[in-house]
Amino acid sequence: MSTAIEFRNICKSYGEKVVLDDFNLCIEKGEFVTIIGSSGCGKTTALKLVNGLLTPDAGEILIGGEDISGMDQVQLRRNIGYAIQGSVLFPHMTVEQNIAYVPNLLNRHDKKRTREAVDKWMRIVGLDEELKRRYPDELSGGQQQRVGIARALAASPELLLMDEPFGAVDEITRAQLQTELRRIWEQTGITVLFVTHDISEALKLGSHVLVMDAGRIEQYATPAELLRSPATDFVHRLVERERRACRLPDGQLADCEWSGAGAARQ
Repeated sequence: MSTAIEFRNICKSYGEKVVLDDFNLCIEKGEFVTIIGSSGCGKTTALKLVNGLLTPDAGEILIGGEDISGMDQVQLRRNIGYAIQGSVLFPHMTVEQNIAYVPNLLNRHDKKRTREAVDKWMRIVGLDEELKRRYPDELSGGQQQRVGIARALAASPELLLMDEPFGAVDEITRAQLQTELRRIWEQTGITVLFVTHDISEALKLGSHVLVMDAGRIEQYATPAELLRSPATDFVHRLVERERRACRLPDGQLADCEWSGAGAARQ
């Protein structure tokens, strides 16, 4: 596998507060990486550094082997899908216009291609065609989030960044969206970075899980490895409930549902 994203000796501070401290990580192409850790540990900062919304104080970020500091930042962001909690749709645009926003920028003279992209992604994320002409305030929370995901994917990016995208929806809708997102990842093979505060969600979705604390990496491993061999006390405390749920009477860990998204692709 080739490397999709590489963080090299990244440091980032906000005033006196150090958020990322000599942060190094290689993420292989096609991985679904869930990122979890304590509040303020640098999860969202790491995500925003990838698409240039933030700039590191030191170090380099490479996408496909190229340092992003030398790239056109607007073009960089257009080629990276980005979805956040609440979807943040354009309220004055219809569902169709929201999803078509980036494809229209990239394919100004190919309206047919843009319409096909909208239809394709509405179908994939489970949105009925009749919703095309509706506005965001006419949609349920789950529908809005699906539109946000479709918009993030409509330009067919190779990289998708997601910052707690399901945090504002109810549990039933959240489970449905998790299933849809995992299916999309399996079908497309895109690289996903997904920030969450829910360890169960991180273990369920991720082919790899990145555990962070105080701006440092505590462990980067598959869900099964994380449960089997927590690398630090912090990780052990984080996954202890899930470890207990998987433990057999003889004390061994069973192969339970925490097999991660990677298992679905094997």
